[in-house]
Amino acid sequence: MAENGEQNKPQSEAAETSPNENAEDHKFIEPVKKVKGPIDIAKWIKSQAYKDYMGFIQLLNDSVKHKKTTDECEVSEPCQKLIAILETLDKWVDETPPIEQPQRFGNKAFRDWYKRLQENADSLLGELLPENLKPAIVEIKPYLVDGFGNSTRIDYGTGHEMSYAAFLCCLYKLRLLSSTDHVALVHKVFLRYIELTRKLQTTYRMEPAGSQGVWGLDDFQFLPFIWGSAQLIDHPSIGPKDFLSNSIVERNQQDYMFLGCIRFINMMKTGPFAEHSNTLWGISGVPHWAKVNSGLFKMYKAEVLSKHPIIQHFPFGTLMSLDPAT
Repeated sequence: MAENGEQNKPQSEAAETSPNENAEDHKFIEPVKKVKGPIDIAKWIKSQAYKDYMGFIQLLNDSVKHKKTTDECEVSEPCQKLIAILETLDKWVDETPPIEQPQRFGNKAFRDWYKRLQENADSLLGELLPENLKPAIVEIKPYLVDGFGNSTRIDYGTGHEMSYAAFLCCLYKLRLLSSTDHVALVHKVFLRYIELTRKLQTTYRMEPAGSQGVWGLDDFQFLPFIWGSAQLIDHPSIGPKDFLSNSIVERNQQDYMFLGCIRFINMMKTGPFAEHSNTLWGISGVPHWAKVNSGLFKMYKAEVLSKHPIIQHFPFGTLMSLDPAT
């Protein structure tokens, strides 16, 4: 990788090749699923893809420490285009209302919305990428399309969230995005993504994919809790115990992603918080946000990235490679 790209990579060491500067010569491929059984998880954890992905998540985490979601930040043209794609997908939800059906959950209208995404993904990405990066569409499209749920089961979970984050990581590796985009990727792009996925969940009554129920962190998301806890590190007045206060959550939910997640849970679930969200309730007893943040990283690695039922659906290509990390 060229020296001027050193600061723009998810991993600490430079990769041997860059698919950006010579995209016309780089052979992009349609990624395929390679984690066939639990034994392959060890290969994944030692892979370049795992290293790049976790490095990317950590970079974004570090970029939003002590920052509010509502703080001003630079929003580059690629980030604006990413938001525009999400706005288009949001509009399609309005144009695809839920249908009358006997089942309470899993409204089949989602399949029509999803089919539209599949059929238009190439053109959406064509508007995002410059001409020299258009050959990469074949490789990054599956990460985008899989980022909004499964149309057969009509469910959504942390594996789909991971897919969208991997899509952003691929754009970073292609150098469409750079280090100056870190804050906007969390506060603008990913926040808009979360708003859209919540709309999909509520409109089509999507099932949580692979939910651990009361013992899971959340039915649908994980990353906004990580990045949201980073925002709150060293906050002068809001500690981990305070997210159990509805008034504090309501006053601050637009400024902090973590509190926005808690507000959504409070809207969607009834009964004592300790009963319907026991893991989160336990986190409220941690003394400092920095410890919450580091603990959530460990939990994410153990409960999401190390779980075969999730990683078996993740595809690998040249951008997210299952080759051993260098």
